[in-house]
Amino acid sequence: MRLLPALTALSLTTLGVAVAAPPASAGGAPDLGPTATGYGGAVATVDATATAVGLDVLRKGGNAVDAAIAAAATLGVTEPFSAGIGGGGFFVYYDAKRRSVSTIDGRETGPATMTEDYFIDPADGLPYDFPEARVSGLSVGVPGTVATWEAAARKWGTRSLAEGLRPAARVADRGFGVDATFRQQVADNAAAFGQFDSTREIYLPGGAPPAVGSTLRNPDLADTYRLIADRGAGVFYRGAIADDLIETVQNPPVADDPTGAWAYPIRPGELTKADLAGYRLRFPSPTRSDYRGLTVYGMNTPSSGGIAVSEALNIIEKGLPGSASATEKLHYYLEASALAFADRNRYVGADTSQRTVRQLLSDRWAAQRACQIDPGKALTKPVPPGDITARGCTPATAGKPVEQGQSTTNLTVADRWGNVVEYTFTIEQTGGNAMVVPNRGFLLNNELTDFNFAPTQGTAADPNLPGPGKRPRSSMSPTIVLKDGKPFLALGSPGGATIITTVLQVLVNRLDLGMTLPEAMAAPRASQRNSAGIQAEPAFRARYGPQLTALGHTFGPDVAELGAATAIEFTRGGGLIASAEPARRGGGAAAVVHPRR
Repeated sequence: MRLLPALTALSLTTLGVAVAAPPASAGGAPDLGPTATGYGGAVATVDATATAVGLDVLRKGGNAVDAAIAAAATLGVTEPFSAGIGGGGFFVYYDAKRRSVSTIDGRETGPATMTEDYFIDPADGLPYDFPEARVSGLSVGVPGTVATWEAAARKWGTRSLAEGLRPAARVADRGFGVDATFRQQVADNAAAFGQFDSTREIYLPGGAPPAVGSTLRNPDLADTYRLIADRGAGVFYRGAIADDLIETVQNPPVADDPTGAWAYPIRPGELTKADLAGYRLRFPSPTRSDYRGLTVYGMNTPSSGGIAVSEALNIIEKGLPGSASATEKLHYYLEASALAFADRNRYVGADTSQRTVRQLLSDRWAAQRACQIDPGKALTKPVPPGDITARGCTPATAGKPVEQGQSTTNLTVADRWGNVVEYTFTIEQTGGNAMVVPNRGFLLNNELTDFNFAPTQGTAADPNLPGPGKRPRSSMSPTIVLKDGKPFLALGSPGGATIITTVLQVLVNRLDLGMTLPEAMAAPRASQRNSAGIQAEPAFRARYGPQLTALGHTFGPDVAELGAATAIEFTRGGGLIASAEPARRGGGAAAVVHPRR
């Protein structure tokens, strides 16, 4: 959680120089906790400053879309290693007047020259090591975030994109307080960041990560936001910003005297001005499924999130006994996750037909997969995917588990009219491809490394190999749940492939284990992505490990934290419960317009 520092400190700060910030109370910085209840609209993000910006928009009469854009742009300043205008994402919107859910696919696209062997080293015929592919121009896809904000503002907002960008530009100019999470993210990326003049100038002042409690400014990003505000998204895709972006991709700004060693050559990319100018958003129908009388909407392809979350819920609903204990419910959560991931890896990619999507979301498919689960014994992992051409418990040939990066951010917004935004966006790895576009202040994505570098499904077709202009598969899972046609719950999370299991587990916690929303968010997490061992937080393993191990589940090494979710629950009489993480990633921030009537 990062707080806006006092204005008295800001005048002392220059680009790349971090100075001590005063206590938050000295400057009237937002003092927001992880849970807020009330009325009139709500905002939940991973960052107090972004939440405060979104809340201010709601209080001044803006709607959920207006607030979401303003908060997202602010997160591009305060959470630059997770998201920003150098990346893309998925925007899910509930329109209260029409009682309908719509989506925007702002996922990045590969260059027109991209082929299936794009990530194969021609020198030895083997896939590049991930760090080599990531920190290069090869990994950069055409960003979709600016186009997403502009389209959302025009279609559903009440304010212009320019108005949405101004608060974030002010935050970038004035600066924000560096916390321990931010400093650690810089430290973890120090070797990569140190290779580029434009990146280390901002994030490695004096050759080291900024100190906790110091103030970090990004006037270049403020100027970039103002330029987009003045000229529209076209300047990003066809104008001066586009020129600088493509120059960075094709000629990475490698320092003459890098800070630290880097083991790999830094390769140029193939993205062109024509690729950038030709970018188009998609507006696919959301995925839709039913769970215990509720209607669950999620993101369609190229995300696998909506499909996997809904398939797993369907499997749980088909197989879980009504009298199940807490341990049995967690057993079914883990088994359904593994089965859904097996099917995701085998069948889901950007070009998956909607006929296949509908089949994976069907109750008949859920029954075909649920029959694999033994209530008293865990399946041997990895499990094979289901045979989409057959019926019954017929498995197909097993492929390999597929993992993804860990860095993304998420926000949830509701307004007084009942409109809801669930928005997940990213630059992929923490720190993206490590290159800040010179004089523009934003990091580029490494989203194309979400493609499989080589075939993963044996003799079967791999749905996530690179291709010309193709969007890589994602796990982002922005989710809106309706009850009787009205919002009941909206949630999403960062975390790479663990996004799916985080969203799914919060739903299981809330809907099946009887937790309140804040309890469901704070509860310890585990992720079973069809791998031999469950990835779990230490508290989950301590609390549930013995019972689940007795059922045959195995655990891999513990992980400190999984996800960083945000959510809003809609209660009777127009009430709202806004919830963010109490501890993960340093804690998030939730706020409501009116804490009481």
